Amino acid sequence: MNDFAAIDFETANNARSSVCSVGVVIVQDGEIVDKFYSLIQPEPNYYNYWCTQVHGLCRTDTDNAPVFPDVWAQIEPLIKGLPLVAHNRPFDEGCLRAVFRTYQMDYPEYEFLDTLAASRRLQPDLENHQLQTVAAACGFCMENHHHALADAEACAWIALELL
Repeated sequence: MNDFAAIDFETANNARSSVCSVGVVIVQDGEIVDKFYSLIQPEPNYYNYWCTQVHGLCRTDTDNAPVFPDVWAQIEPLIKGLPLVAHNRPFDEGCLRAVFRTYQMDYPEYEFLDTLAASRRLQPDLENHQLQTVAAACGFCMENHHHALADAEACAWIALELL
């Protein structure tokens, strides 16, 4: 697979609709050709301790951030016609579906592929299949884990190796 968009969301709380950042990496002809990152004002707009511990974001980071529909208007043309790839597809696809519902947007049934499932199938001997472990096994040195763009870039690298 040479053409796709790797996507990663971070959430503010346990609600899948509470996306507070998004990273997207566009791959065409097997090469990264574009990257996009944005903070997002989450809905519902509060942060729980555990999510902040994971990604380091808090309400002051997103108080002046755009709402999801405004961010998605920038992403949509970048991903047009491309399958989406995520590491742990159920989480990221669940976030995307939830935030589309929250804002009463029509969901276009994006094709989603999962590098986590691919890794479990193709790399059964790894100690675990966490993003940073799989990225390292595929030759990608990951820095800044749980930053949405860094995670999307690692996912793109994995997808190029495994899918």
